[in-house]
Amino acid sequence: MRAIELQTGFGIENLQLAERQAAGAPGPGQVKLRMHAASLNYRDLYTVKNGGLSGVKLPLVPCSDGAGEVVAVGAGVTSLAVGDAVTPLFFQSWQGGPPSLEKLSQPLGSPIDGCLQDEMILSEAGVVKAPSYMSYEEAATLPCAALTAWSTLVTEGHTKPGDVVLVQGTGGVSLFALQFAKALGATVIATSSSDEKLARARDLGADHLINYRTTPDWATEARRLTGGRGVDTVVEVGGSGTFEGSLRAVRIGGLIGVIGILTGFADTVNVAAIMSQHVRVQGITVGSRDAHLDMVRALETHHIRPVIDRTFALAEAADAFRLMEGATHFGKIVVAH
Repeated sequence: MRAIELQTGFGIENLQLAERQAAGAPGPGQVKLRMHAASLNYRDLYTVKNGGLSGVKLPLVPCSDGAGEVVAVGAGVTSLAVGDAVTPLFFQSWQGGPPSLEKLSQPLGSPIDGCLQDEMILSEAGVVKAPSYMSYEEAATLPCAALTAWSTLVTEGHTKPGDVVLVQGTGGVSLFALQFAKALGATVIATSSSDEKLARARDLGADHLINYRTTPDWATEARRLTGGRGVDTVVEVGGSGTFEGSLRAVRIGGLIGVIGILTGFADTVNVAAIMSQHVRVQGITVGSRDAHLDMVRALETHHIRPVIDRTFALAEAADAFRLMEGATHFGKIVVAH
């Protein structure tokens, strides 16, 4: 079978299309998947370029997110059948409840081989059915990006009609957050450096648009748009370069869901502002199987379609990573195979 591998070192230039031994037959409690698509997240780019936050061993098949078809089931499998369209879970061991070291120990794409391969054998518990109306390419965008947005707004944010949600940028998580927030009855403020991307965000339902290049003090503008109250939830994808602004934009008692490090890892944290405004700063690490199933039910109800910027062939995987590196995309980048 074919696979995209990092074999001799890290870096986009080291991604290689390789032939691997076929996956074989699934064991008890396992399913065999014929993978049809994978999607890229910033975590995948960081892993390919640098080895990830904790380092990984080579060779490695990247990409946590994918979708495929069940082609064989092992003994004892009851929830899935041959022919089912499915997505692997990002965290193979996190079934439900709060996270723990054990539950977060088996993410796909690092250290476990990811979805840029033709076949995978996984535990029945590590796979869920895809929304019935989605293509494989669309379903491949769900396990990390969509679930992270869902966890921020629903699991942690308890977003309700009338709330105000601020989404930073127009990457995959932010656009899913925009779509989920609108489905939940919230008002959405979207930020971007591109008027063209902001116009597309408006088409998806964004109520207020802020170009942070022409309006550098986007946090004050967000607060003004809420009549001085501040937003209920910030989908914080920037990291150190945007966190101070998020603190100024959020309301007293509001939530900053920290999910990204696009502008860096560390900076001075205004602890006084967090304390005095009773702000909840919550790290978001994707989510559990139970949360994923809740999200799929919501997707089916609202018929939300993922936003895909471009789809590449498996042999073009390196070009897909270069597009992500350039940060010009709107929504998700997919590799179909």
